[in-house]
Amino acid sequence: MQFIVQGYPAYAYTGGRAFDPALPPMVFIHGAAFDHSVWQWQSRYFAHHGYGALAVDLPGHGRSPGAIRATIGEWADWVAAFFDAANLSNVVLVGHSMGSLIALETALKDGGRIAKLALVGTAAPMPVGDAFMAAANDRSPAALDMEAVWGHSRNAQLMQSPVPGMTLLGASRSLNERSKPGALHAALNACNTYRPSMDAVRALKIPTLVVAGKRDQMTQLKAGKALAAEIPGAKLAILDAGHSMMSEAPRELLAALRGFLG
Repeated sequence: MQFIVQGYPAYAYTGGRAFDPALPPMVFIHGAAFDHSVWQWQSRYFAHHGYGALAVDLPGHGRSPGAIRATIGEWADWVAAFFDAANLSNVVLVGHSMGSLIALETALKDGGRIAKLALVGTAAPMPVGDAFMAAANDRSPAALDMEAVWGHSRNAQLMQSPVPGMTLLGASRSLNERSKPGALHAALNACNTYRPSMDAVRALKIPTLVVAGKRDQMTQLKAGKALAAEIPGAKLAILDAGHSMMSEAPRELLAALRGFLG
């Protein structure tokens, strides 16, 4: 489905059925150098179980043209503009990795339109190592390898996959490789420099779920626990998975989201 957001087309996957504005809206935000397809399992389920699912492609990603934003705050402004374009309110907002920071900042800036917030594979701050940043800046294939390997647990590296015949690392690397030049470095820099107001985080009144992976090498379990502890009333779900929980533990993540939404 296409929208016009800040003057450019913006694509959102609707989970295999037409978007119904009468249903409670559920917006999914992907992470660095990915696109809507990382949410294929979860968005499709909710689209067929009572929600208007919209898994967006951020500008410069997937099917959405436009400039890549430099900061989490600018990405959050784009999400607020997407809400305007789609005429959304009472949104269930779900974000992964960089997308979780975008979702958090959107909640801090524009919380009146968000009914519930789910942060998957998150940390605030979310530091990025110098070697990863440098490789991404040089557009080196090593950056794609780092993203794929560190983005999954050892189980995925041993070729375990919920989808027979598919390697999760290979699929992740290929998706990153298709991203717009500069997208990965810009995203990593945005994550590395983002510092939310912790006073504002502690004052957040939106029901929040934090989903953390026991084997997450990018946003470690302790970081997810720490953020959950700062958000009043936040629920914490811990999965036996790495950073890419949507594909590595799709059923478990779905169960966590379903439990949160009731």
